[in-house]
Amino acid sequence: MKIEFKKVPSIQKEFSIKLDSVEFSGTFCKIAQNLVKLNTTIVGKLSVDCCKCGEEHTIELDESQEFILSDGELSSDKIKDDEIVIEVENHIIDFDEILMSELESIRSDYHVCPVCQENDNYVDVEY
Repeated sequence: MKIEFKKVPSIQKEFSIKLDSVEFSGTFCKIAQNLVKLNTTIVGKLSVDCCKCGEEHTIELDESQEFILSDGELSSDKIKDDEIVIEVENHIIDFDEILMSELESIRSDYHVCPVCQENDNYVDVEY
């Protein structure tokens, strides 16, 4: 799902997209001429690799995140410490791209499969 930055309303609008078994939903609204606030939840199942044995396993997702979308570059003095800012290119907000980025971020984290969690003596395997 894509929307032009200039067409984002100043009142909250809901969105929802699905990718495989993951649902990405929430609200968005314009908070300034070049800023959009995006409140999201990601719910579903995602396949990840175990950081110890390398085996693939599935995790349950139920995460909430708030983003500030900027139409172009945003000065660092306008960013609060706890804000996640995404700079939008070509004046188009691409929700699919944001979802894919979040899923890749989750996949790149360290995940331990149930087998390795039960076996504390298990040494990391080089693969």
